[in-house]
Amino acid sequence: MTQKVVLAIDAMGGDYGPTITVPAALDCLSTQSELSLILVGQPEHIQPLLLAYRPVYDQTRVRIEAAPDVVGMDDKPSIALRNKKQSSMRIGVDLVKQGDASALISAGNTGALMAISRFVLKTLPGIDRPAIITSIPSLAGHFYMLDLGANVDCTAEQLHQFAVMGAVFVKCMQSTVGQAPLVGQPRVGLLNIGEEEIKGNDRVKQAHVLLGTDISLNYVGYVEADTIFFGSADVVVCDGFVGNVALKSMEGVAKLIAQTVKQTIKSSWYLSILAMLSKPGLQPIKQKLDPKHHNGASMLGLKGTVVKSHGGADREAFAHAIRWAADQVVRDVPTRLLQHFECPA
Repeated sequence: MTQKVVLAIDAMGGDYGPTITVPAALDCLSTQSELSLILVGQPEHIQPLLLAYRPVYDQTRVRIEAAPDVVGMDDKPSIALRNKKQSSMRIGVDLVKQGDASALISAGNTGALMAISRFVLKTLPGIDRPAIITSIPSLAGHFYMLDLGANVDCTAEQLHQFAVMGAVFVKCMQSTVGQAPLVGQPRVGLLNIGEEEIKGNDRVKQAHVLLGTDISLNYVGYVEADTIFFGSADVVVCDGFVGNVALKSMEGVAKLIAQTVKQTIKSSWYLSILAMLSKPGLQPIKQKLDPKHHNGASMLGLKGTVVKSHGGADREAFAHAIRWAADQVVRDVPTRLLQHFECPA
């Protein structure tokens, strides 16, 4: 990173609050020299942690923005929007709106974060609703999927907008360190219950027609959930209901496999020894599939960059979300999206 980047951190968000967000933020300072941070939250909880880490970070690149209130993980979005204007989440979004920060990273309530971000930042021209997008590991490397929960019900036109945003986003991010660049236009697939033309509900069929007639897209047609992990598309489009169910299913299966492997290894001394011997060789697989290394979902379509971290993220995972946000700022994703919708290819 050579461009100076200022990020706002919702220090109070998530299941663990400042005990995770503050150390993770300071970890990022040590590896990204052009990064500065605004820790938004209750100073009485943030300051002691900064004092504990004072010898190992540059104090001139960190400041606290006081926010007396906190959006709870169970707060309704409407309550957070109307009644918690002094929360760390709201003030963090305000900092992005005012230009004091280039992005906000929060592990807080997803619904509240979306409602506040959409109200304060507004959507880009040509975008009806923001969508949540993230990178998911696959045999081919990774693919991007949206929407992952922001919009439970979508029109065909909105699914088309998601596809366009996803394709532009991937082109912006394809040079991210550690990810192999794409060759040509990103392949866009529409998630469906089958690849046949007759499959799917009316909304999906209508979106299929819209995507297929958009010459700016490299549309490959319908994709099924069991093929997306094998390189069938670079961008997978669906509504937020389907996307969130799919994402939670992926997470559940990953946890099931991990727990099953651990239990099997513990059941035999012979398997335990084999596991120890094979650990160095299996490390790259763990690195690729570990959810910590994919934490951070972007709220695409806003006039600003907002990244949602998993609420239960640990220090390493939250740090990844911060770096993910910094990458998007450097690549100026909102401007690239705006340029596309103002002057479509």
